[in-house]
This record gives sequence, C-alpha cells and structure tokens, in this order.
Amino acid sequence: MILVTGGARSGKSAFGEKLAKTRCEQVLYIATSVITDSEMAARVARHKTQRPAHWRTWEGFQQLGDVIRQQVKPGEGVMLECITTLIANLLFEQSGAESPDTLDFAPLEAFIDQQISDLIDASKSCRTPVYIVTNELGMGITPENRLARHFVDIAGRANQRLAAAADEVWLVVSGIGVRIK
Repeated sequence: MILVTGGARSGKSAFGEKLAKTRCEQVLYIATSVITDSEMAARVARHKTQRPAHWRTWEGFQQLGDVIRQQVKPGEGVMLECITTLIANLLFEQSGAESPDTLDFAPLEAFIDQQISDLIDASKSCRTPVYIVTNELGMGITPENRLARHFVDIAGRANQRLAAAADEVWLVVSGIGVRIK
C-alpha cells in the first residue's frame, strides 16, 4: 500500500498516477467523488482525460475494501482518489439531514474508522500495488465551525492509520513528491 498525501492542488493526484503508471501496466481507478453540480462534473471530466484511457474506473465511496477484493483483476494495480472525499461523502450520507450543530460525531467516526480498517486490510492483502491519495489537512489553522473541526480530526486520524499501515508514504508539495516513509 502506497499513500500519497499533500495539500489541495499540490499535485498529489498526478504524482500518484505517475507512480502507478511506472509500476503497473493496468490500473483500476477508484474515484470517490460524487458529481453534485456542473463545476464538479467538469473537474471529474478533466481528471478522466488526464489518466490513461485503458485504465478501468470504478466510481463510489462505500465498502471500498470489498471493491478491492472483488473488482481487481490479476496483475492490475489500484489507484484510489481520494480518502478525504470518501470521508466527506460518508459523513454526509451517514448524518442524513441532521444539523451539524447537533450531530453526534462519535458513531459517525466509528463507522468511518471501520471503513478505513476494511480498506487497509484489503489493500494489505491485495497482490498488486494499491495507491491511495489523501489530503493533508493538519497544516492549517483550526477551523472555526464544528463540522469542519470534526472533519479535520476524523481525516487526520484516518490518514495517520493509513500512513502507519502503508509500505510507502509520499508527501507532495508543488508537484514534487518526497518519500517520507
């Protein structure tokens, strides 16, 4: 399992894709984004044109451990983009329409933690490389609203677990990747 982290627009996705291209001929690209408006649709379309056309794409953010166990073909690497989008989608889905001011984040984080544990288990048992991209959120100020603070906390703890389990960890800054593990 190879974790690629960095700030927003740091070039981490392109860097992760470059690693995958150099090490894997075929790749299953797991895209965790949900298209909610035309701007997001344009982003997704741009990402699709930047990766090799022969890579397969699976779109979704739930039960990704099962996706890795059941969808990866022999010899095919995996590129998962991205953990923080996955966490945001799971938070939104699991919280329903409840106000962020009244949410009980402990069970939400427990559910996300289970999803991350299953993803780690599947990635570690996968016979081909699994590249996981995530945003490094711990380098900024503490957010002022409750939802954002909990999101940063949950994502930070998930990233720490992923980094501890990873065989390699890369930090990308301004498009330059530095191996930190």
